[in-house]
Amino acid sequence: MKFHAFLIKYGEIGVKGKNRYVFEDALVARMKQVLRRVEGVFHITKEQGRIYVEAEGAFDYEEAVEALKRVFGIVGICPVVMTEDAGFERISQVVLDYMKDMYAGQKKTFKVHTRRANKRFPMESMEVSAELGKRILDLLPELSVDVHEPDIMLHVELRSKIYLYSEVIPGPGGMPLGTNGRSMLLLSGGIDSPVAGYMVAKRGVCIDAVYFHAPPYTSERARQKVVDLAKKVSLYSGPIRLHVINFTDIQMYIYDQCPHDELTIIMRRYMMRIAQQIAEKEGCLALITGESIGQVASQTVHSLAATNDVCGLPVFRPLIAFDKEDIVTIAKRIDTYETSILPYEDCCTTFVAKHPVTKPRVDLIRKSEQALSGKIDRMVSDAVAGEEVVEIR
Repeated sequence: MKFHAFLIKYGEIGVKGKNRYVFEDALVARMKQVLRRVEGVFHITKEQGRIYVEAEGAFDYEEAVEALKRVFGIVGICPVVMTEDAGFERISQVVLDYMKDMYAGQKKTFKVHTRRANKRFPMESMEVSAELGKRILDLLPELSVDVHEPDIMLHVELRSKIYLYSEVIPGPGGMPLGTNGRSMLLLSGGIDSPVAGYMVAKRGVCIDAVYFHAPPYTSERARQKVVDLAKKVSLYSGPIRLHVINFTDIQMYIYDQCPHDELTIIMRRYMMRIAQQIAEKEGCLALITGESIGQVASQTVHSLAATNDVCGLPVFRPLIAFDKEDIVTIAKRIDTYETSILPYEDCCTTFVAKHPVTKPRVDLIRKSEQALSGKIDRMVSDAVAGEEVVEIR
C-alpha cells in the first residue's frame, strides 16, 4: 500500500504544559531540516497535539522514514491514510480498503481503537469501533478480534479529517535539538566519544566538537577518520563545527618536562583547558566526554577528579557507568562503530606511558605542571589561535 502522509508521535514533549509549543516548534524545524535532503515535497502541520507530514506528489518513502528516524523527539512514525469526513459509510469503505491491502490472507488478531476528537461526529467512539470491527470480520474472516493483545491495532482518529494507521515505526525519542543549549564534545577517533555526543544531543543539546591532532605522530587519515565520525553524528545532531587543534608541540613539551607516569593526566588536563576556551568562545555551556569509570587509567575516579580540577564548565559524561559492550551496541546502531575501529591512532594513544598513574593526587599533578612555566600558556594560546574549523553538515 502506498502512503502519502505520516502521523508523528512524540513523548516527553506532551508533558511540557504551557511551554509545549516551544518544543513542538523545535521538533517541526528539525523535521523540515532533515526532509530537505529527501526526494519530494513535504508539508508539516500541527493539530491538537498531533504533527502530520504530508507528501505532495511522488516521494522516496524509505528515505523519508530513515530521515525521520534520526529526529530526536520523535517516538513513533505512523504511515497514515488521510480522508475527508464524508460520513460513516465512506469512512467504513476506506477502512475496509486499508485492511484488505495491508492484511488480506493473514491469520492475525486485531482491535479497532477510535479516537473521536471531533465531537460533532454523530457516533460515539465505542460505537464506531464496534461497527468497523464487525465489517472487517465480514470482509476478512481469517482475522479475529483480540481486545487485550492484538497483533494489529487499527487506530481511527476522527478529527477535521479522518486518519487511519496501524503501524508505528519507532523513533529515537529524546528531546528536539536546540531546546537545551549547546555543548562542546571532545571528539577522538575512538568508539566512545561519538556515542557520548549522540547521547547528549538526544537530550536536545546542539553540539560542536574539538579534535586534538598531533602530526606527524598522527596521520592525515586519523584526522579524516574524526571528520567522518563527526559527519555520522551530525545526521542526528544537526550541523557541527569541528575545531581541529594542533597539539603536537604541547604534547612534546609535556613529555619532556613532566613525569612520564603522569603524562596522560596532564595532557588530558590541557585538552580540557583548551576545549573550555573554545567552548566559551562559541557560547557552549558545558563540555562532553566519552569517559567511563575504570575503562582506562585516565578514567579512574581519581583521574577524573584530577581532570575536573581544571574545568570551570560542567562536564557531561553520559557513558560514565556504561560497560564497553553497551557503548559498542549504540555505536553500531548509529553507524559509527566501523569507522571508529579503523586502525588510525590519535594523540590520546600515541603518547601513552607504560605504567600510567591510576590514582593521581591533584596536589602532585599541580606541582608537576609548575615545571611547564609560562611557556605552556603561550603554546596553548598559539594552538587555539591556529585552530582549523571544519563545518560538518
